[in-house]
Amino acid sequence: MTIAAIASLEALKQRMQTREARIGIVGMGYVGLPLALLFSEKGFRITGFDIEPAKVETLNSGGSYIVRILPNQIQAAQESGFHATADYSEIAAMDAVIICVPTPLNDYHEPDLRYVTATVESIAPHTREGQLIVLESTTYPGTTEELVVPRLESGNRAGLKVARTPDEPGIHVAFSPEREDPGNDTVARHDIPKVVGGCGPVALELASAMYGAIFRRVIPVSSPAVAEMTKLLENIYRCVNIALVNELKQLCMRMGIDIHEVIDAAKTKPFGFQAFYPGPGLGGHCIPIDPFYLSWKAKQYDFHTRFIELAGEVNTAMPYFVIDQIAAGLNDHSKPIKGSKILVLGLAYKRDIDDLRESPSLTILELLRDKGAKVHYNDPYFPTVGHGRHYALNMTNTPLDNLGSYDAVVIVTDHTTYNYEEIVSQSKLVIDTRNATKGIVSNKILRC
Repeated sequence: MTIAAIASLEALKQRMQTREARIGIVGMGYVGLPLALLFSEKGFRITGFDIEPAKVETLNSGGSYIVRILPNQIQAAQESGFHATADYSEIAAMDAVIICVPTPLNDYHEPDLRYVTATVESIAPHTREGQLIVLESTTYPGTTEELVVPRLESGNRAGLKVARTPDEPGIHVAFSPEREDPGNDTVARHDIPKVVGGCGPVALELASAMYGAIFRRVIPVSSPAVAEMTKLLENIYRCVNIALVNELKQLCMRMGIDIHEVIDAAKTKPFGFQAFYPGPGLGGHCIPIDPFYLSWKAKQYDFHTRFIELAGEVNTAMPYFVIDQIAAGLNDHSKPIKGSKILVLGLAYKRDIDDLRESPSLTILELLRDKGAKVHYNDPYFPTVGHGRHYALNMTNTPLDNLGSYDAVVIVTDHTTYNYEEIVSQSKLVIDTRNATKGIVSNKILRC
């Protein structure tokens, strides 16, 4: 590396530390926007990139489209220089670019990386020497080096390569997994350690300097693949343990044992046990998806992740188990599902958030419809629900009144705004998939 190049990199590190570096974040969703605000809070001038004009317009007008992010937070970020754009030519002015776009599954439970691919191909023509490009989107080990690097190299106009050694000029690339937990108010974002793996020591050093300016602790690892696998391990750990309690719940129901009482007793052990809780299925972007990313990649190495795949199968089957319980509850009231009027409480994948990604409630609604039920929903965070990659509901929120007119009320998401005692008292039958009615004694409740 030339003396000039070394000086340039040291200058960029210094700008990271003094918060003078220009940072662009691509994808103003549930991961990218909170990250942009965290950087802005620390004094960085942030540019948010998104292909949806409505999001860009809302942000630039000082508004928000995520319930837990208030407009005044957007406006405070604007005072630090934050603005949103759909114009990728502004990438050229950035010192660092962080990619936070969705990585869903396709209809065959295989990785769908079109958003990552499209983003990299869009920014590549505007990249320049010395820039840092970081992928945060959850994905399989190897994505950064096998997908991102080649497209950056083939797409940039200057013929730049990704620098892998200190002596090499070019673009610097790293992977740092997002660790966003919507609705978690107990851990401040800057207190969540940031794992970073770089394509070479300079990329690692730059990414560590950038994240070190806003996070209390940065965890450097030896490669992007290690960082990618770290994220998968974190989420597969949860997936497997949730599958365990989901399966045990079904056994406990047959045995007449309350699984939640069992878990409460087990978690009093001060070592060797961590509590996980059963539910109607998995939601969110990570836990329902990540195991399939790894199992798909493993097949390239002639390796079958049987344990992980089994956990995914157990969790994926939970909405169907809930339907069976609804049918059983209605049967006890001499009612079939077909023609029954059913209210589903809660669409979000977890309580008190406005996030529908992979929510089991969507599957439950569609299954009830398919069986001929007259289905309605109530969720304070969703006045309407239209269609997405895997669902087409086109429904409107139903007011939470006249509960006695429903043959069954199904609690799928346990929002804290619901008064469960009133819900039970006014309903004919309550199917509780979240233990939301804990402590309420009533023969109207079927807990599953």
